[in-house]
Amino acid sequence: MEIGKFYVNMSRKIYTVSELTKEIRSLLEDSFPFVWVEGEISDLRMPGSGHIYFSLKDEYTQLKCIMFRSNALNLINPPKDGMKVRVCGKVSVYEKGGIYQLYVEELYPVGIGELTVAFERLKKKLSNEGLFDETKKKKLPEFPQTIGIVTSPTGAAVKDIINITHRRFPSSKLVLNPVKVQGEGASVEIARAIDEFNQYGKVDVLIVGRGGGSLEDLWAFNEEVVARAIYRSKIPVISAVGHEIDYTISDFVSDKRAPTPSAAAEIAVPDKIELLRKTENFLDRMSDVIYKKIENLKEKLDTIEKSYGFKRSEDVLRQRFQNVDEIEKMFEMNFFHKFETIKNRLSFLELQLNLLNPDNVLERGYSISLKLPEKKVIKDSKQLKVSDKIEIKFHKGKAEGKIEKVD
Repeated sequence: MEIGKFYVNMSRKIYTVSELTKEIRSLLEDSFPFVWVEGEISDLRMPGSGHIYFSLKDEYTQLKCIMFRSNALNLINPPKDGMKVRVCGKVSVYEKGGIYQLYVEELYPVGIGELTVAFERLKKKLSNEGLFDETKKKKLPEFPQTIGIVTSPTGAAVKDIINITHRRFPSSKLVLNPVKVQGEGASVEIARAIDEFNQYGKVDVLIVGRGGGSLEDLWAFNEEVVARAIYRSKIPVISAVGHEIDYTISDFVSDKRAPTPSAAAEIAVPDKIELLRKTENFLDRMSDVIYKKIENLKEKLDTIEKSYGFKRSEDVLRQRFQNVDEIEKMFEMNFFHKFETIKNRLSFLELQLNLLNPDNVLERGYSISLKLPEKKVIKDSKQLKVSDKIEIKFHKGKAEGKIEKVD
């Protein structure tokens, strides 16, 4: 078909706007499933929903971006207009507006460094898995007998831990599992040492750490293998890495964070001087309680000594003896009365039994007939037939006979 200068092939697919937009969206998502983009933030909007809308631009063009609230909550630094950033996310099309945009999942200021990015990414991952959950952290023992130490045998950290522990609580025993604390393979050694202590089992608490240093120096304690070893440890773990301002992944997953190795030793064991002071205070309080108790008892004794019962104890005893005699007399009277009552009752029953005695009945002229040979008492003539033998029992003596007639 010819329309003006254009030729239309009627068999060719004709797209609707929505269909074409969806096709473009699929192509973009397949081609750019996950990309890093660097640029300058402009047109920043942060509405109450918590989502962040902005554009990334360079000297030639700009790209619309959106960061949803769930990802925005994990930002290290809040974004600002003019800030140069590096973002990563997925390219897609907003179908309603027909424009393509970047759905940002992570955002970092340029110059923050690859290690910091890796740190935040691992921190987010482990947090989502529940490794930082406060409800799962183990309680430290109050009086540990044996303390396990995972650190370098030559660093200042182990010396500080030994000195402070022996000064504060000399009876505690220290067991060192020496490891590398930086460089290649350090994280694997640290994780293995934690597992070995758990297999050994004779340790009450672990101190895992090292002295201060740069982010690169402390990186072994930011490795996932160390974090998971701390999390699965059945022994409570104190993380003591670097200086007070330094934070590592080990700090978040451990049962207790100490700002320095020296502070870890102070957390792990009580101070003997403080314990002695508390003991003395306790003894003083106990002495006061006991003294007051004795004074109260003395007052009670004074009251008893001045009482009538104590002064006239002999009179009181005589009254008690008299009461006992009266009770005894009453008991005897009740006993003999009860005895006579039972005796009279037995005599009456004996008389009743005698009246019912068959021998007494026979004495009045009656007799008892028994059928032989079973000697069964005959109560009815129907029990007999002619020629049956019977025995007749009188009050004195008996006789046998044979039935000649039954009437």
